[in-house]
Amino acid sequence: MNEFAYWQQRSGLTNDMLAQQLDCSPRTIYRYIHGESRPNKLVLARIRELCMPYGESDTPPTFRFIDLFAGIGGIRRGFEAIGGTCVFTSEWDRFARETYLANFPATPDHVFAGDITQVEASAIPAHDVLLAGFPCQPFSIAGISKKNSLGRASGFLDETQGTLFFDVARIIAHHRPAAFLLENVKNLLSHDKGHTFRVIQQTLTAELGYHIQYRVIDGQHFVPQHRERIYIVGFRDATDFTFDTLPLAQSPRLVLGDILHPEDGSEDAEAPFTVAPNGMVAPKYTLTDHLWDYLQQYAAKHKAKGNGFGFGLVGPHDVARTLSARYHKDGSEILIQQTGKNPRRLTPRECARLMGFDAPYTVNFKIPVSDTQAYRQFGNSVVVPVIRSIATHMQPHIQRILQEVPDAIGAMD
Repeated sequence: MNEFAYWQQRSGLTNDMLAQQLDCSPRTIYRYIHGESRPNKLVLARIRELCMPYGESDTPPTFRFIDLFAGIGGIRRGFEAIGGTCVFTSEWDRFARETYLANFPATPDHVFAGDITQVEASAIPAHDVLLAGFPCQPFSIAGISKKNSLGRASGFLDETQGTLFFDVARIIAHHRPAAFLLENVKNLLSHDKGHTFRVIQQTLTAELGYHIQYRVIDGQHFVPQHRERIYIVGFRDATDFTFDTLPLAQSPRLVLGDILHPEDGSEDAEAPFTVAPNGMVAPKYTLTDHLWDYLQQYAAKHKAKGNGFGFGLVGPHDVARTLSARYHKDGSEILIQQTGKNPRRLTPRECARLMGFDAPYTVNFKIPVSDTQAYRQFGNSVVVPVIRSIATHMQPHIQRILQEVPDAIGAMD
């Protein structure tokens, strides 16, 4: 799918309607969509304007949420897109905070904290929805519990003491938000032979009284990347929410060519990722002969042993492996083929598009950190369009609960 076709699909406009907007003929629109001719930069800029900026919303705020273990704000973007406003953020990594604040500037009605384990639940602003991409740590069975969360030292306090999920639970217990969304790696389901997830379920349902559903969702429904994550949705009151009706497949699905730099002059150069005059990918992203030889030898060695370890060499029509936080080391899981030279890493801008922080062909998300930190941040983050889809699916249920209890502690003033 070329850039014009992507934006035409996203705009929802017919060829005739788009022709009127762009002051050209429907036949010209057809040629643009099918790649028979190329629109100039002014035409591309105009069609982008017809679409709502990626991850933003024209809906006035209708609920408040908090963003725990926030990273660079991927979950926040999805819930702002449905009309939520963030009142509290917690993120301990200073580089992630730098990127977060570059894209979500501080405001008087927003509190930013570092280590959530050092924040009392009572110090967190009232909110309607709790969001948390909490890290999965080994759960201790016999830890000494903090007795000030529920006033007792049993149940989840014993089971989750010493884990970061404990902090999610104690905040839910104190504030009783209308809903929450928790995100984690797929392996949370099987961690410790399933014991970890059983403790989480027990905590959220039997101890805290929430109605939960969970689903493993692959990001390749929304972006050209195979990325499976588990999403746990909970509501304070019973609802008919179900993941079974969550819209997933997009048609046609995106491929890597939709998020790669076109390198044909249609995209302005963006230092340090691409260089003038035609927006070519900077040479530093091409693997050195030494590193490329090493990766090939490493892959051959493991193939001979019957192992599946190796690099992921992909082209514009492919879907990538999962982008990981270690991508900065050698880029081996996603290497882009290049004609006549060694393959290259994705640029951080392409990673932003691969994770859905930027729509294909756009440059909106600010990346103020080094490449190493940017790769770590995107590799640790969420696929934004997946979050937005879940948030949209949750929205009517959140509003219904808030309307039924208009004076709830988290209701909007």
